[in-house]
Amino acid sequence: MSDNNGVPYEQSDLYRIRHSAAHVMAETVLEFYPEAKLAIGPPIEDGFYYDFDLGADENGKLITFSEEDLEKIEVRMKQLLKQNARFEHSSMTVDEALVFFADAPYKIELIEDLVKNEGVEEVSIYTQREFVDLCRGPHVGYTKQVKANAVKLLRSGGAYWRGDENREQLQRIYGTAWHNKAELDDYLHLLEEAKMRDHRRLGKQLELFHLSPLVGSGLPLWLPKGAILRETLENFLRTAQMERGYQPVITPHIGNLELYKTSGHYPYYKDSQYTPIEVDDEEFMLKPMNCPHHIEIYRSKPRSYRDLPVRLAEFGTVYRYEKSGELNGLTRVRGFTVDDSHLFVSPDQLEEEFIHVVELIQYVFNTMGFNDFRARLGTNDPASDKYAGAPQMWARGIAAIRQAADKLGLNYVVEEGEAAFYGPKLDFIFRDVLKREWQLGTVQVDFLLPERFGLEYVGADGEPHRPVMIHRAPFGSMERFVGILIEHFNGAFPVWLSPVQAVLIPIADRHVPFAQEVAAQLKAAGLRVEVDDGNERMNKKIRNHQLQKVPFQLVVGDNEVEAGAVALRTRDNENRGVQSVADFVAYAASLIDERSLTL
Repeated sequence: MSDNNGVPYEQSDLYRIRHSAAHVMAETVLEFYPEAKLAIGPPIEDGFYYDFDLGADENGKLITFSEEDLEKIEVRMKQLLKQNARFEHSSMTVDEALVFFADAPYKIELIEDLVKNEGVEEVSIYTQREFVDLCRGPHVGYTKQVKANAVKLLRSGGAYWRGDENREQLQRIYGTAWHNKAELDDYLHLLEEAKMRDHRRLGKQLELFHLSPLVGSGLPLWLPKGAILRETLENFLRTAQMERGYQPVITPHIGNLELYKTSGHYPYYKDSQYTPIEVDDEEFMLKPMNCPHHIEIYRSKPRSYRDLPVRLAEFGTVYRYEKSGELNGLTRVRGFTVDDSHLFVSPDQLEEEFIHVVELIQYVFNTMGFNDFRARLGTNDPASDKYAGAPQMWARGIAAIRQAADKLGLNYVVEEGEAAFYGPKLDFIFRDVLKREWQLGTVQVDFLLPERFGLEYVGADGEPHRPVMIHRAPFGSMERFVGILIEHFNGAFPVWLSPVQAVLIPIADRHVPFAQEVAAQLKAAGLRVEVDDGNERMNKKIRNHQLQKVPFQLVVGDNEVEAGAVALRTRDNENRGVQSVADFVAYAASLIDERSLTL
């Protein structure tokens, strides 16, 4: 992450402002809760937080922050900011720090970890007024440099120490801080807009998906309208893939544990996978990845260099264990479908195929109107042991991605440590209308899994050779993509994606037969149409369908029946007047065929 001037966030003024605000907030909380134990308080994207252990009441119930508490903390915090206290940096020896923080168990644990993991002999300390905290910084020079009118406490909630649900439960306060009040107001406006666009709220309003506690957390049920939206997306990509030489495959939802041990997904992702199931003295597991299954399809028969590239594609459902506190509508689930494809190519085909995959992703993004995106080349961290394979393998993969990205003229950044465990990757980071960033399409180069599974093809020289794999998913997860799509379009999808594209609204019962005739004509032309023959008044029906974000409302009364026409209104309440049925069909069909983003 970087600020608007390209400065890394960790080196920016906002980072220091937010870090300093977190310290003043902690100082304020200790005024109201002197017995509170401090945990950590870092800057985060768009704000900061601090975690506190407030203890329990006389009944053993954890003490939490109320909205009233946050209001009084914010008022006092702003008073302290205006006092212009200095942030003073100093250090303590480890022994001194262990004595000083003797009553702060979370700080003691952090100090002990620093000694164990980094071998430190001194720790960094920051002080403002009487408040002292274990901290590396950086901070602003004085509290007044954090503008009191540009700070806002947003909410509080529970959090586990170090994110471990088996550890102590803490109370977290989230806040935000900006350079000035205007920036804060803009941000708060975006937050309100984000609430209105929340895909969970719109998903219910538009009848797209349902989350049932009886089915299970993180396992969405697609309602008919949501299924139509999803299938439209899948059919769009299927067609694009078939035109580019991809072959469809289908694989099971479980696999033998040995399959994932061979690939390395187990035990590498063990913490995010479900417990293996024992069947007939063998162990099976819910599928966490599609790639090992596609590898076995490649291995199902001998391959020649004439067969390559082999491009296998599947909308394959996989399962991951996500902690309940991390689940979020469609964007963080436990069962999700990946628009997965694995290409098996010869080394000399790698660059060209990689370029074709990136062009496919760009085609998908352009069709959706996702024009604000950037690329990120994720490489391995040589100091980490989480990456498998020889250094030469990684160098070849990274070089191949660089060369292809440079040929495409892509503007990309390199981020060490963002690779998959088996190879480097190129991710596409999309910014929606609220300027939030989402990782969507990804392309990965893999020399490792072909080695682990002993993949081969017979070359022109008659000798066995090792193919290279390309992993790719333009949408990523269908669930997550739809969630992002809902929020980006605020539920008002382009006509070609809208589950219902037009609704016929007869003014009176005598107009229902004509409305049904028109609906039949529209359906024959390939449009998704409904007839609202309910008892509500016409204006109420129009309003209801505009709230449902239906692109077109076609009103029919005596004049329309006589003329064989419809009175056209849009979901934006624009009255387009009377049109012949043929003219409307031609107009709507052109929008759909062109995948237009506007009405």
